[in-house]
Amino acid sequence: MTAVLFVVTGTDHWTLADGTLHPTGYWAEELATPHRLLREAGFDVTIATPGGVAPTVDAVSLAAESTGGKEQSDAISAYLTAIRADLENPVKLEEVDLDAYAAVLYPGGHGPMEDLAVDAGSGRLLTAALDSGKPLAVLCHAPAALLAARREDGSWPFAGFRMTGFTNTEETAAGFAGKAKWLLEDRLVELGADFQAAAPFSEHVVADRNLHTGQNPASSARLARNLIDALNRC
Repeated sequence: MTAVLFVVTGTDHWTLADGTLHPTGYWAEELATPHRLLREAGFDVTIATPGGVAPTVDAVSLAAESTGGKEQSDAISAYLTAIRADLENPVKLEEVDLDAYAAVLYPGGHGPMEDLAVDAGSGRLLTAALDSGKPLAVLCHAPAALLAARREDGSWPFAGFRMTGFTNTEETAAGFAGKAKWLLEDRLVELGADFQAAAPFSEHVVADRNLHTGQNPASSARLARNLIDALNRC
């Protein structure tokens, strides 16, 4: 069975500008929905985290107001329970062999802003995945992980790529723009990304070569389907 690697944040907090540790982790829908759709399409999924720690779900992401209603929230919670064994026993990101996977996906949540944004090992994996031509999907806040990618000459591998991610406008609406040390959209643009934003919290996916990015949780299913289509074309 063809395998897809999910690289998930391993932190349970996000350090704000004033030093406050905001409880967070991965965003439930952004892991559960792509995981389910890929499995239904016949792909195996392996979860990896820094150090192989069991990832923490952001509790807010399981609330009905975050998912579009209690029925959706219950379905996501039930799916995460069904894959609990995989979530509790991830592989170590540092030991991942990219050759074993046909594609890579990074779910979001504020967690990647804390750990993956400065994880050199993750940055090397992202660079290798990009250069391999394998489909690489990055969702919502997970493009923060792209910040850690560098080539040997210090250049950013993703410069000039069209991409999206959680926007400044969305971060403002979520109440964190004035509290964060930095904003994702700003950092990506500063490094040379061709950042493309749609209406706040609307479904929006951007594909440029083998890089596929989704703006927010509402983009989870479409990003996963785009990834499946790309895999089926390989």
